[in-house]
Amino acid sequence: CCIGACSTATTKINIFLSSLSDKIEDELEMTTVCHRPEGLEQLEAQTNFTKRELQVLYRGFKTECPSGVVNEETFKQIYAQFFPHGDASMYAHYLFNAFDTAQNGSVKFEDFVMALSILLRGTVHEKLRWTFNLYDINKDGYINKEEMMDIVKAIYDMMGKYTYPVLKEDAPRQHVEMFFQKMDKNKDGVVTLDEFIESCQEDDNIMRSLQLFENVM
Repeated sequence: CCIGACSTATTKINIFLSSLSDKIEDELEMTTVCHRPEGLEQLEAQTNFTKRELQVLYRGFKTECPSGVVNEETFKQIYAQFFPHGDASMYAHYLFNAFDTAQNGSVKFEDFVMALSILLRGTVHEKLRWTFNLYDINKDGYINKEEMMDIVKAIYDMMGKYTYPVLKEDAPRQHVEMFFQKMDKNKDGVVTLDEFIESCQEDDNIMRSLQLFENVM
């Protein structure tokens, strides 16, 4: 099912995050960056990371992104390394937009670490609100069936042959129909944040998927 695909994708994202943290051990020559983050003390107050953890993340971020910012194309290239058997470009596009809170086409270290703070150390409600924002592609405060279909299809494309070699071509749409019907509690054709959070909390598979982000660092 698509929840299983999401869980597998989440596991690979954890590998990505772990490798980013491990960059601190590499004695690499650091290039001059065009963008420097806000004071680490301020970020420490705004996130669930310690100053030392922020230093680890920043050094890894600079290793992958010497300019100090990530554009969408770079984000896709990095992400594709972890999903070589599928096409991660569309999911990376949606994920990039979720990280790019200013919607200016670039992700700074501050944007990156604020999102990681939620995904790795946030409360269940914070994680679900962030996930809702990922699915709410047009940022109108609601998830419609087309948006959910776009995200789920992107997840299946990203997982490639490991996700659905034996499933029918319309499997993503069938799963979206099932989950949307469950989430749209008042049957008005859209899913609100409250409906999304309530439905996810009722699903053990979704809650276990959220827990996969814990203890990465």
